[in-house]
Amino acid sequence: MTEKVLVTGADGFIGSHLVESLVRDGYEVRAFVYYNSFNSWGWLDDAASDVAGQFEVISGDIRDPHGVDSAVAGCDRVLHLAALIAIPFSYHAPDAYVQTNVTGTLNVLQAARRYNVQHLVCTSTSETYGTAQFVPITEEHPLNAQSPYAATKIGADQMALSFQRSFDMPVSVLRPFNTYGPRQSARAVIPTIIGQIAAGSRQIKLGALHPTRDFTFVRDTARGFIQAMNCGACIGEVTNIGSNFEISIGETVSLIAEAMGEEVEVVTEETRIRPAASEVERLFAGTAKAQRLFGWAPEFSGRQGFLQGLAETAVWFQDPTNLAHYKTDRYNI
Repeated sequence: MTEKVLVTGADGFIGSHLVESLVRDGYEVRAFVYYNSFNSWGWLDDAASDVAGQFEVISGDIRDPHGVDSAVAGCDRVLHLAALIAIPFSYHAPDAYVQTNVTGTLNVLQAARRYNVQHLVCTSTSETYGTAQFVPITEEHPLNAQSPYAATKIGADQMALSFQRSFDMPVSVLRPFNTYGPRQSARAVIPTIIGQIAAGSRQIKLGALHPTRDFTFVRDTARGFIQAMNCGACIGEVTNIGSNFEISIGETVSLIAEAMGEEVEVVTEETRIRPAASEVERLFAGTAKAQRLFGWAPEFSGRQGFLQGLAETAVWFQDPTNLAHYKTDRYNI
């Protein structure tokens, strides 16, 4: 019998790719999207032709326990991605991050417990580790929130794990490092760079160039969710997924320019610089646990894999229809 999987945050970047992957894998999919008066389903409005119309959509608000309850009812598994994720905006609206990320996760946990969901996978973030104290960063690395966003994700993770320990719920936490790819929002650095180049600019406005990141292509991340969802050994565990590759923001600019066949100059803007103690300086994932528990490894791995993923992402952004979704001349927080 086909299993029904609920994806919260299905209208977003990773969520929309995950819905497509699940449908292609033969699952019955219910997509929980953020209600709005435009009746927009976010990126699911642009779902691939072989997937469009093959999933159920429920609109609601992750902060509303009643709406979340109705979305979870009848589902076998839940992949919880709904969250506020932009770090600079968390400086301005920390209360909204607590309501969405912590209380929203609590709502999903309560509903999953009520309906005896077979497995609930909650989405974490590499930002919970803060600047690497050792690399590669394993799941045993200390948690160190350097932004209100990271603090709320630590809170959500711990809430999820507490439900597993307190109620023996089948809950696990998946911790992706920096996911990138087509449809990513302009608040992230790779779309910021590609978008400016695609719009014709050769002076790229950025913040700090020295921090390093472990960029993971979105299809690898989506596959990680599906594999973790089907892994009984993951219950009660936190698992990293990353690309096995570390690169600075400055070097990333050079690789993107190379992939797009352009020469660019970087202009550092003060407004894009994060407070010094809030900037995560280094992220580099250890993924041995994911390999051991559910056989996951990145297909877009290392420098060559990163170049391949950047080229595919650039092609998507260079399509005028896609680029029109972005305000490349603005700093998107």
